[in-house]
Amino acid sequence: MATGLVLVVAGCGRGGSAELPSACHFAGGARTVRDALTRAPGAVTVDGTPLSKCLGREADSADVQSVGAAYVDTAADLAAKARANPHGAAAVQLGYLAGAVRRGASKTAGIHYELERRMEQELNGIDSTSPEFVRGERAGEASG
Repeated sequence: MATGLVLVVAGCGRGGSAELPSACHFAGGARTVRDALTRAPGAVTVDGTPLSKCLGREADSADVQSVGAAYVDTAADLAAKARANPHGAAAVQLGYLAGAVRRGASKTAGIHYELERRMEQELNGIDSTSPEFVRGERAGEASG
């Protein structure tokens, strides 16, 4: 699923030189993000870095691509679980990730537009009004 994201996002960065926080390199890929999200709706960080801080305004295109791929892969995995169990932990975690992406992307002048679009696609078929999803989403928007 992330393949389309990889192709489109590669040209989206501004060629910036802002350094991505080291925690955002996600040594374990999407698994690192999924593992961190088990703490949702509590504060979710990777080595102390909130997920939204991995979406930098002056991000290098390779960083935009790798972070986006990890987030979309995670969203796809959580969405499948949330569709099967709309009131489970996956709905909270998916809501948190969606909120954190919105929080981070809102400060990047459109650089992460494609990531936001792909995240919204992954939410198709999700009950985004369920108390679990909403609780996670609000937490992600507030502190993600």
